[in-house]
Amino acid sequence: MEQDFFYYENYHAALGQRVAGADEAGRGPLAGPVVAAAVIMPADRFIEGINDSKKLTEKRRELLYPQVIEQALSYGVGIATVEEIEQMNILNAARLAFARAIEQLEQPFVLYTDYITGLKLPMDYTAITKGDAKVYSIAAASIIAKVTRDHMMMEYAQMYPEYGFDKHKGYGTKAHYAAIAEYGPCPQHRMSFLKKFYDNV
Repeated sequence: MEQDFFYYENYHAALGQRVAGADEAGRGPLAGPVVAAAVIMPADRFIEGINDSKKLTEKRRELLYPQVIEQALSYGVGIATVEEIEQMNILNAARLAFARAIEQLEQPFVLYTDYITGLKLPMDYTAITKGDAKVYSIAAASIIAKVTRDHMMMEYAQMYPEYGFDKHKGYGTKAHYAAIAEYGPCPQHRMSFLKKFYDNV
């Protein structure tokens, strides 16, 4: 990984400041919650292989996740439920999940997030487009968020085995749509996301 990936951590460390990164997982699926994570990582040592969670295999994320948790100086996980997604829409639910994760962090810190606007926070933050591929701390947060959500979807797969949540994690695959067509939606489905599907059935 190029040194620029650690620019923000190194820059703020030189000023005696800690960097927090925040990211979310699950904005696009048809089912399940949206999960955000925020993390403050030490700036004097970096975990090899940390990257945007979408660029890592599931096996690699699972290997990195405990390392991130172990090394983190502070971290938080925020969840917005399917009910909250339906009540306030997915963007506002994602904002809520971000806020819930960030409020768990130990102060003080300088906050960077993967790009999202309108967060209601008691501090300033910098939203960076594709931040999970540019900022080490955001990438670390993306791994926590993704693995946490994946584990939740695996639990839902045991509750609702007919949908295959353990395989597609709630995303709109051909097999997932086929299961919805056959069995109808379950309580973990976002009905607002299925409206077009039902309109076309």
